[in-house]
Amino acid sequence: MSGIVVVGAQWGDEGKGKLVDVFAEKADMVVRYQGGANAGHTLVVNGQKTVLHLVPSGILRPDTTCVITSGVVIDVFSIRDEIKRLIAGGYLQNPKQLLISDTATIILPYHKSLDAAREAALQGGKIGTTGKGIGPAYEDRASRRAVLLGDIFDPKTLKEKLELALREKNFMLENYYKTSTFKLDELLEQLKEVAEDLAPYRAKDTSLFISKALKANKRVMFEGAQGTMLDILHGTYPFVTSSSTLSANACVSAGVGPTNIQKVIGVFKAYTTRVGSGPFPTELHDEVGQKIQADGHEFGATTGRARRCGWLDLVALKYAIRVNGITNLAMMKIDVLSGHDRIGVCTAYKINGEIVNELPTSPYELEKVEPVVEWMTGWKEDLTKVKTLSDLPRPATNFIDFVGSQLGTPIDVISVGPGREQTLWVKPLFNN
Repeated sequence: MSGIVVVGAQWGDEGKGKLVDVFAEKADMVVRYQGGANAGHTLVVNGQKTVLHLVPSGILRPDTTCVITSGVVIDVFSIRDEIKRLIAGGYLQNPKQLLISDTATIILPYHKSLDAAREAALQGGKIGTTGKGIGPAYEDRASRRAVLLGDIFDPKTLKEKLELALREKNFMLENYYKTSTFKLDELLEQLKEVAEDLAPYRAKDTSLFISKALKANKRVMFEGAQGTMLDILHGTYPFVTSSSTLSANACVSAGVGPTNIQKVIGVFKAYTTRVGSGPFPTELHDEVGQKIQADGHEFGATTGRARRCGWLDLVALKYAIRVNGITNLAMMKIDVLSGHDRIGVCTAYKINGEIVNELPTSPYELEKVEPVVEWMTGWKEDLTKVKTLSDLPRPATNFIDFVGSQLGTPIDVISVGPGREQTLWVKPLFNN
């Protein structure tokens, strides 16, 4: 079977982690292809919650191989701790289950300091970064100064690269941002220790490994982080992440050709959320938005920040379908909408009195739009106990049918809760 890409179709936090975990039951391999520890994928199995930041969401399935590609920026200290927590929880008992690319960029403490210092310096114009060092690490990659995972196993190369990096980073931290600097010897010692812990998971050529699996007709799932609207090139720039979140980047980062992709699954919530700054056309600033936030537990798995909440935005979703080539959709968290007398769905925008059906490319223009909202009858029933599609109340199925007809793309999965078992299938996404 060719590869399947799972991509966020909104501003992130759509529930990709749960979906990948569910799909991983039949997947041979799950490949994480971009982002870093700024991602937070929450999985609930038998009532036990596991939050992953760097390790692919297939790791809770012992027969599924998980791969982290060169397109990911890796906080080596964070992933070491994440691995230890997984092992303590009874997972990742075989180190061969996790492979980390030797050519992945690593995030170091000075990246985090620069990230935090820059955000603080912006004051009123903050981007909303998580402060995890993601942007500065990707900058180093683009300027060909990155320290790669493989470097931490080569003391000579590591020392040379860190000397060059600290000359620049320490100067900026001390003289421009007026904050503390870093010592070469201390960093070398810390990385020597972490290298020993990560050595069992080191892989020299993940591109070859993934390609061989695809050629052998293995089921390979590519897992994205964040969401379409946070893409560095096609998102609401500058209020975006520092990598490409789109489905096409799965091939680029993993080092495989686009002809290997069979399906692109777009994951979206039955409403919309956003973390941090930036335009958000359907945002609710009232008690309805507060209810969605509370019922949906809309607080970041990585930062704990409250997420801004609003009605489902079909204009933005259609944009995500187009730029990702989404073939199938998964609707998450429809259970959160229970208890509302009526439910809004944004079907178009109004700009200066004119109706528009396409997403404005300028975030400053997007800030000015007025959502055109269609109202649907709500429902009171608790959906978290629903086991089959036929058990859904009629207003809920009307909502699903309306969204599907508007988008023109099949909604094949409906999630009614955080657990694996709280997943309703309209149509299987795997052929066997």
